[in-house]
Amino acid sequence: MTTLSSIVSTDLGLVEGVHGRRTRKGTISWKGIPFAAAPIAANRFRAPQPAAPWTGVRPAKEYGKAAVQDKRFTAIGPGKYQPTGEDCLTLNVFSPATVRSTPRPVMVFIHGGAYILGTTATPLYDGAALARTQDVVVVTVQYRFGAFGYLDFSAYSTDERTFDSNIGIRDHIAALEWVQRNIAAFGGDAGNVTVFGESAGGSAVLALMASPAAEGLFHAAIAESPAPELVVKRADARVYADAFLRILENPEYRAGGRDEEPISPERARQLLTKASSADLHKAGSRLMGYAKDTDVVSPVPYGPVVGDDVLPTAPLAVAQEGGLLPVPLIIGTNHDEGQLFAKAWNILPSAEKTVIDAAGIDSWNEISALYETGGPDGIRLSADAVFWAPSVTIADGHSAVAPTYVYRYDYATRVLKKTGFGATHAMELFAVFGAFRSALGAGIAAGSWRSAERVTRTVQRHWGSFAMSHAPVAGWPKYTTNQRRVLVIDERPHVRTDPGGERRQAWQKAHAARVS
Repeated sequence: MTTLSSIVSTDLGLVEGVHGRRTRKGTISWKGIPFAAAPIAANRFRAPQPAAPWTGVRPAKEYGKAAVQDKRFTAIGPGKYQPTGEDCLTLNVFSPATVRSTPRPVMVFIHGGAYILGTTATPLYDGAALARTQDVVVVTVQYRFGAFGYLDFSAYSTDERTFDSNIGIRDHIAALEWVQRNIAAFGGDAGNVTVFGESAGGSAVLALMASPAAEGLFHAAIAESPAPELVVKRADARVYADAFLRILENPEYRAGGRDEEPISPERARQLLTKASSADLHKAGSRLMGYAKDTDVVSPVPYGPVVGDDVLPTAPLAVAQEGGLLPVPLIIGTNHDEGQLFAKAWNILPSAEKTVIDAAGIDSWNEISALYETGGPDGIRLSADAVFWAPSVTIADGHSAVAPTYVYRYDYATRVLKKTGFGATHAMELFAVFGAFRSALGAGIAAGSWRSAERVTRTVQRHWGSFAMSHAPVAGWPKYTTNQRRVLVIDERPHVRTDPGGERRQAWQKAHAARVS
């Protein structure tokens, strides 16, 4: 077969990738390709702007900068960290090394990280194995998050200086627009794009499905362990923006009274323009603490802001009305989502406060009575509130308008079982990207090589089939509210009907109360 050239022409200029070796043999990757202008200076806190073309051949052999975040979250190997910076709007393309007679399906991945961390340079997100085994083109996207991508300063816009809302979502849209313009040159089919993501990335997928601005940019979607309700109301976004500016001006700021003088657009512009990226990040970290101590309904300051032109309505509410973009959808969660947060990183919002604020004390009493207090079941309650319950509500609504497939990922290696993590948050990604044999995944898969390989084949075949034909491999039935058939992904995959049905009903009553 003819080998694909490593030099490819994009609409901005030529880029040169690199042929894979060892475990990446049979693929080519192009890394660090700009899909928008550097969001610095006048472009800071703005929607992504067009990038400038270049002359000659641009090397595309190294990942671009990670978005600004704590260094510890950018580890890419022992003692190695990906550089960070505001100039981070790049993407990476992975393709089989051969030319195919017809264009390949495209899979565009949005990484997770609670809207405050993450980098496409993380070895787990290497798209080479998925591209090779499933004969697809994989694209991974670096976007802005935290204060740089998910605070809404639009209320401070003037004729002199514009600030945009939902910058992170706008980055995703700009990347998908780049794919539409350029992916054919890499052997991909712009008419068959599947967008997929995990955790905050899965939530971003749902936000795109709820965004009129994303219509036509993708044709199928996969949301892995999304947190559909972790959005920010427009009024709360204004509170968070105001607090951020006050923290930026005075790092010792604490919530004051109602008689605080409003911050003028001119002062806001000065603060946001002159601050260094390090100062902005520090203020953003302090805002997380402020959010815990203030009386704001939206539990986290960073996330899609509901009520602008990009996201007029929250994804959960749109789904309940059957209004998400009518593309085929895979959605699911992991059996032990909460164990990661209980053992390593406790950032989940209070389930009790979230339910009571949204649906009232009666809903909370009904739900909490179905879980044992404390222990694994108490952890499951918190995780169900954030991930599983709203995901089922999304599936219910979307299944009425487009093919929908629901999974639960139950597979845990011996190491994960022994350490008590089980099939916890993000573990399915090792199967999706074929990473159990990588340096990152080897320790997790030790003693479970054969089962890990089987589960990897199962997941990749389903994801690849879905990207190709918008339906998984035979044996995974569509989800409907009449039967509620769910694929349980484990050493021996099987289909269950309405797992956790009693709890599901209680949660969905609460979601219905929230909408009303």
